[in-house]
Amino acid sequence: MDLQGKVAVVTGSGRGLGLAYARALAAAGAAVVVNDIDPGAVDEAVGAITAAGGRAFGVVAAVGDSEAAEQLTGAAVREFGRLDVLVTNAGILRDRVLWKMTDDDFDSVVKVHLRGTFTCARAAAVRMREQGGGGRLILISSPAGQRGNFGQTNYAAAKAGIVAMARTWAMELGRAGITVNAVVPVAATEMTKTVPAFAPAIEEAERTGTPLPDWLRRDEGLGTVEDVAGLVTFLASDAAKDVTGQAIGIGGDRLALWAHPKEAAVAFAGGGWSADAIAEQWHTGVGAEPETFGIPAPKAPGA
Repeated sequence: MDLQGKVAVVTGSGRGLGLAYARALAAAGAAVVVNDIDPGAVDEAVGAITAAGGRAFGVVAAVGDSEAAEQLTGAAVREFGRLDVLVTNAGILRDRVLWKMTDDDFDSVVKVHLRGTFTCARAAAVRMREQGGGGRLILISSPAGQRGNFGQTNYAAAKAGIVAMARTWAMELGRAGITVNAVVPVAATEMTKTVPAFAPAIEEAERTGTPLPDWLRRDEGLGTVEDVAGLVTFLASDAAKDVTGQAIGIGGDRLALWAHPKEAAVAFAGGGWSADAIAEQWHTGVGAEPETFGIPAPKAPGA
């Protein structure tokens, strides 16, 4: 994939998935603005990209407020002359069940994930529309945003909102040639290491350097952070110029298109529905096959 001449900003790219995205974009020829709140991680990421022959510039900033968004887009234009691609990856976790989650737990996660995606995308859209030639907004979501996840009210809500924004912005920015898509990644990260079914296999792979087992890569769709980066590079390229408004999952050996929410069952009643009428027909009508919720619990072979 050739991204020569393109300039990308990747938020939260000092380590993990964000770093994999930044390195893959740079390897394909894009100049990359690396962002993190950790100065050491930014320096190390920029060093790794430039040592491999890529072009990169680091910005230490906490994503969320408009000032950080303007700082990132400004750095792209100042250092490399334009902005073509934005990947909104920055995020934090404050996991707690509903009755233990504080206002700060909720607000801090929503600020970085949801508001940070909004402020950065807005700044990027303004720049892309001004310079012409289209652009790419690649918003990072999560399976938790698609299905919900225990203990992640804040994170799941933010990630669901990100997919909704992708669909909305795809409509709003289409005439400017700017595509907007949500990526739903699954990879071996510090977060997935906490899943009991995943932890032993991930730790073994890290210790020995052997690939993750097939049941993880194929059945659970979980692989390395590098496995996810190919989708981001594709969406940043001219090959994806007609792909927009989609939520696309990737991980391990799996690539998937997530369905948009739609009516699963419909019934009609002349004059409308009373509470008693709904109760009478619910379990044999519209509610006969209720939708599932939550991320299915993984099972290792033989468990």
